[in-house]
Amino acid sequence: MIKKYIAFGLLGITLVSCSNDNNPDEYENIPDLNDRLMAGGETTVFLATSNAFSMPAPNLDPESLGIHLSGDVQFESIFVTAPANVNSGLGPIFNNSSCIACHPRDGRSAFPMVINNRSGLLVRASIPGMDAHGGPLAAPGFVLQIQNQALFGYTPEAAYQVTFEESTETLADGTIVRLRKPIITLTNPYIPFPAGMMTSPRIGTPVFGLGLLEAIPEANILALQDINDTNGDGISGKANYVWDPVLQQTVLGRFGWKANTGTILVQCAAAYVEDMGITNYVFPNETGHNQSNGQDGLNDDPEITNAVLDQVALYCRTLAVPAPRNIGSRQVREGAAIFERIGCTQCHTPKQTTGYSPIAALSNQVFYPYSDLLLHDMGDGLADNRPDFLANGKEWKTRPLWGIGLTELVNGHTHFLHDGRARNLTEAILWHGGEGQNAKDRFKQLSTGERTSLLAFLNSL
Repeated sequence: MIKKYIAFGLLGITLVSCSNDNNPDEYENIPDLNDRLMAGGETTVFLATSNAFSMPAPNLDPESLGIHLSGDVQFESIFVTAPANVNSGLGPIFNNSSCIACHPRDGRSAFPMVINNRSGLLVRASIPGMDAHGGPLAAPGFVLQIQNQALFGYTPEAAYQVTFEESTETLADGTIVRLRKPIITLTNPYIPFPAGMMTSPRIGTPVFGLGLLEAIPEANILALQDINDTNGDGISGKANYVWDPVLQQTVLGRFGWKANTGTILVQCAAAYVEDMGITNYVFPNETGHNQSNGQDGLNDDPEITNAVLDQVALYCRTLAVPAPRNIGSRQVREGAAIFERIGCTQCHTPKQTTGYSPIAALSNQVFYPYSDLLLHDMGDGLADNRPDFLANGKEWKTRPLWGIGLTELVNGHTHFLHDGRARNLTEAILWHGGEGQNAKDRFKQLSTGERTSLLAFLNSL
């Protein structure tokens, strides 16, 4: 960890050139492309190493930086079976044993090589209907996230099993792209599953820049809605509204694959209890407290202190955003123009602005996440057919694209989309359907050179 912050001190001031190669011509017509170098506003770092997602925002005040560093330690802590002197309380049923295990190097998990090993993959599950707050309805005897691990003496809720469904897409230049769709099923349940069980696999996502997304004024996000597609462009994004257990009210959803969580605090608290079985002041009960296999019988709740949860939440709010690279090159500028021309920016909104944040470093920042934070119908191919508050079974939140070109460097893979099915950016684009169908079709018609430029732009982010 010390080495990581030394690297920040030495490399964090390195600037990325914005000079233009030979005649950028029409590619200069993207007015704020040079501004986009500051992807995270003043929270941007200029670092293209394996630690690119793990830096503290450089504009943090000393007090916030101190809490951030404490949160970093907690984010990497591995929990063990209770009772223990340090990091006690894992399980008794769980998916993984640390935050960093699902968000390696604060980045994106790969699709697991062995489906039932501990990994960044989890499976959400529910039955038809809604709970008292309009959210998914847990199946009797199960929780909303199937726990496929358990301590000695306990039984996992179920095991995961995967098969792959393959298909192909042919591009205009004759390139054939082979796609794979993981079909993940649940086996060996500790009690029989009820009828109508709906499941949805999810992969752990990067955690940098989250505080900026949280600080976007709600009105700014709602202004991008077009639920009835009144302008006829085929895009009808909508906001999700979710229950906040801290505020005890419905709030705008911003986080998670379906914008099914409203704040970073709740996201972190839920991850502790749902991923690791670690109770906290937001969720004081064991994951399976009302189940025959989910109670540890110990009087040690909450298993982490309030301070630990708050430190981790601030850590996730204040990780720096890596700057894009090579944005002065003609190829990247051409790719940026193509990205706009084929309609990608209709959902992947480049620019956002924060309002007030209790963390001064996040207030009044202009930044470039490439997301509108809205739900969009992505078609049958990506559908999980499982609703989540206002999100239906075909709708997903627009994922931010910042940092996506550093995924291989930081995490050693290029697996994308909610279940990790896409093995590269081309496959990810070709899975777009529904409101993304027109952009996908235009992508397929690009020449080889245009497609290369578009991918160069995405990899520059």
